[in-house]
Amino acid sequence: MIPIFLALAFIALIFIIVITGQPDEFKVSRSATFSAPPDKVFPHINDLHKWEAWSPWAKLDPNAKNTFDGPAQGAGSSMAWDGNNKVGSGKMTITDSRPGEVVRFRLEFLKPMQATNTAEFTFRPEGGQTVVVWSMAGKNSFAGKMFSLLMNCDKMVGGQFSQGLANLKTVVEAK
Repeated sequence: MIPIFLALAFIALIFIIVITGQPDEFKVSRSATFSAPPDKVFPHINDLHKWEAWSPWAKLDPNAKNTFDGPAQGAGSSMAWDGNNKVGSGKMTITDSRPGEVVRFRLEFLKPMQATNTAEFTFRPEGGQTVVVWSMAGKNSFAGKMFSLLMNCDKMVGGQFSQGLANLKTVVEAK
């Protein structure tokens, strides 16, 4: 019985060491090039009411309940959502908004896991087009580090970012 207990304790210790060795911070980033100037892309991100037309999460739960607060657009504007287990619930608030340059958010996830992260969209004009970069960064809690051992968060969230940018590109370029 004691050898089994020692083996399990050793396995648990190794598991804890592997988890604590995971990075304390993370960043996921994707980009896309749009055939439009920054001032044509910017309003679709800066006005949270326009997100439903292109957000990859809107497609995962068309019945999600969205509520808006603050100004109609720009810094201080926020959107809270409550949806199925694919989208969870949370709130995003625009913290910085500079036309044609950047829109930065505070993301507060409530379900399925609690976390607070920062997301941003940056716009870079390039030869009559615009390169849009969508990124999210935050700190990894112990639970987040453990989750990252089981799921590739960069691939999972990055895939959603790529899909969202493709949807946004379709919306912007159709105008």
